[in-house]
Amino acid sequence: MEIVIASRNLHKIREIRAILKGQYPFDFLSLLDFPDYEPPEETGATFEENAFIKATHAADALKRWVLADDSGLVVPALNDDPGVRSARYAGENATDKENRTKLIKALDGLEESKRIGYYVCAIALSSPDGIQTQVKGMCEGSLILTSRGSQGFGYDPLFLKYDYNKTFAELDEETKNKISHRRKALDKLMPAFEALLQKH
Repeated sequence: MEIVIASRNLHKIREIRAILKGQYPFDFLSLLDFPDYEPPEETGATFEENAFIKATHAADALKRWVLADDSGLVVPALNDDPGVRSARYAGENATDKENRTKLIKALDGLEESKRIGYYVCAIALSSPDGIQTQVKGMCEGSLILTSRGSQGFGYDPLFLKYDYNKTFAELDEETKNKISHRRKALDKLMPAFEALLQKH
């Protein structure tokens, strides 16, 4: 059975596949397999709303089961920025580095004790008939002003995971995939996968 990961972000696709690999006999495709598909605008005010929009739109258009992830970094002291605009924080086509540079400037004006944040990952699983289930995972840490590490993507070089004293970009892939917000959300999706296996 095929499940489409509603993303063209290679890092995200790889991470989801790595976490689910070997656990389920599904064939995890991505939007890279459907170059003609045009994703909808992410107009939601929350991660959950955006995941819902992406999942239902792709499932209806592609006539397949779809897993859609919307995730980002929330910094309470910055009015919850970058938030749902994490990928577009420094502009519509901003690079990861440009987003990090803007965040560092914003964090620089804060006391160290307020430089805390958390990653959020909202996942929606939809069939062509409509939404099936939605879950959310979170991962808390503090933020530093100098990038560290070469693994990961997005804000990972600035995100210092509590209890590890390493940024997400310094952790090896296996360790990150055991503790990340995406892992926590996917773990909550396991019952839906199990139910799907029993049907097919």
